[in-house]
Amino acid sequence: MSDEQVLATFYGDDDFPVQWEEGQRELFWVHDDLHIPNPISPMYADIGGWWLKCDYMFRRFGTPFAADWIAKIVNGYVYTAAIPATPGLSAEASEYGTRYTPRVPLDPQDPAELGAYMGWTLPYYAENFLDWWRDRLRPEMEQNFVRFDEYDYDGASLVELAILLEDAIDMHDRHWSIHWVLNFAQFSSTMALNAAVAAARGEGDHSSLMGRLQSSTENRNWDSIEELWKIKEGVKKEQGEVARAFERPTAGDVLRALQGTDAGRAFIAEHIEPYQRTFGFKSMYAHEFSFRTWREDPTPIVEAIRGYLESDYDYPAELQAVADDLEKAKAEVLDGVEEGPAREELERALELSLRMNPLTPDHHFYIDQGTNARVRLVLVAIGRKLAAEDRLDDAEDVMYLKYNELRRLMAGSNSFDAKELVGDRRDAREDAYEVRPRDWIGTATEESVGFPYWSLWAFPDKLNRPAPSHEGEIPGLPASAGVVEGTARVVLSAEQFGEVESDEIVVCRMTSPSWVVLFTKIAGLVTDAGGMASHPAVVSREFGIPAVVGTSDATRRIKTGDRVRVNGSTGRVEIVGDVRITPAQAL
Repeated sequence: MSDEQVLATFYGDDDFPVQWEEGQRELFWVHDDLHIPNPISPMYADIGGWWLKCDYMFRRFGTPFAADWIAKIVNGYVYTAAIPATPGLSAEASEYGTRYTPRVPLDPQDPAELGAYMGWTLPYYAENFLDWWRDRLRPEMEQNFVRFDEYDYDGASLVELAILLEDAIDMHDRHWSIHWVLNFAQFSSTMALNAAVAAARGEGDHSSLMGRLQSSTENRNWDSIEELWKIKEGVKKEQGEVARAFERPTAGDVLRALQGTDAGRAFIAEHIEPYQRTFGFKSMYAHEFSFRTWREDPTPIVEAIRGYLESDYDYPAELQAVADDLEKAKAEVLDGVEEGPAREELERALELSLRMNPLTPDHHFYIDQGTNARVRLVLVAIGRKLAAEDRLDDAEDVMYLKYNELRRLMAGSNSFDAKELVGDRRDAREDAYEVRPRDWIGTATEESVGFPYWSLWAFPDKLNRPAPSHEGEIPGLPASAGVVEGTARVVLSAEQFGEVESDEIVVCRMTSPSWVVLFTKIAGLVTDAGGMASHPAVVSREFGIPAVVGTSDATRRIKTGDRVRVNGSTGRVEIVGDVRITPAQAL
């Protein structure tokens, strides 16, 4: 690479040291705060990463701009690098506990000439993939889930669970192969719409309009919200023991009250447990095995219902507002575009892109959440067996082992003290929470930063993000238009969901579908991670909440109780008041 191509470099410093393996320093590594904003567990890093099947995507589509995607753990945090389709390129990586050299083409003609293949096939994917998903791929995954959902984990032996884990990994690989076909087909349809909008309406900032065009009103995310709303409406009408239980101040208090009466126990059996069986395969962050799912712990479900009752959440009105705004956005994108080839291309691109919109929440439901959750449940079942045999202290300790370490421990061939190793890694992970990860490391070049998927992580925007104009300003990226001023609530764990009050502004590292229960009551959102197409941006627009994403460090600079102003149109957050002093603190 020539000096002219290099935009910036960062190879580590005293605050954020980086150990480099062969060929890694020359790559552009991005902190994966979009999926894994927290320090990662060793087990997820080994067998759960979304990057494990990316080479399949690049091979299948014949992408000229990348051939593989690899990960590197730095100070506890996940960094990933896209591998350009450059013959002869080599860099150290690992997968499933073994050395891995990223795949690159052998034939130097392939990258340039396969681009035509990609362009030739992609429109067919965009036009047909929704049917493939509904008729073939989603049923396949649902059938795969049946075995794991009906499995007798408690009655299984350790060796049977060991084989089940291998089958779960096979399922994970298959489902993530489906994910990357879907994701690239959808991503390409969005890029085609962007190009058509620019051609028809002229160059300019159309990001806000494009964001609104990514909404959908029929998907599993809305299904889960509707079901919670129906439960809430039933409680509201009941006005008996169940309704009185939901007047308790916390979800834990509500659960205990429900479990203490016949009516409450019937409510749990008839409403909470069915919801867990259908929608419970989610956790605070789907891209990690160490967070408990709603299937295992109903507390977040109860908290959501309690919050819906408190705000008297109106699901039909919310859904209609999203539908109305989507229709307005469709009209706006065509407004003023004269009849002709450019308008016809825009209408065609718009139709294909809109058809794909439901696939964003749906694939997350089945793959990011559903598949990862089922792998977690197998791991926890193994952990329970090992804890019962006193080889681990707790079932969750399996997350602090690596894949081959767990297999050796199960087989009794380990040469290490598992309890001591787990303890050391727990401590290291806790220490990593105190480290501020860099947005990126390595070598940033025009080519590497231009990798299309980096827009999801807000690159090159983050490289060009202006510095704050004053001490109280936190620059980020505009995600959902509007300005709101209110009290900040920093949320770093699911246990804090119940602390969020109506009309507060939530400040967090990142969101996932399990966070949607908060969007019905908050006034604004600020995240460390994300870009215009990220989960917090899309959902904020759907709920009409001003949001700023991609700030990198809002959770460190803002404290709960701070008065903040969020400008979702300019991407600026300002701290306009000191931390609130409560009466108890003043005494």
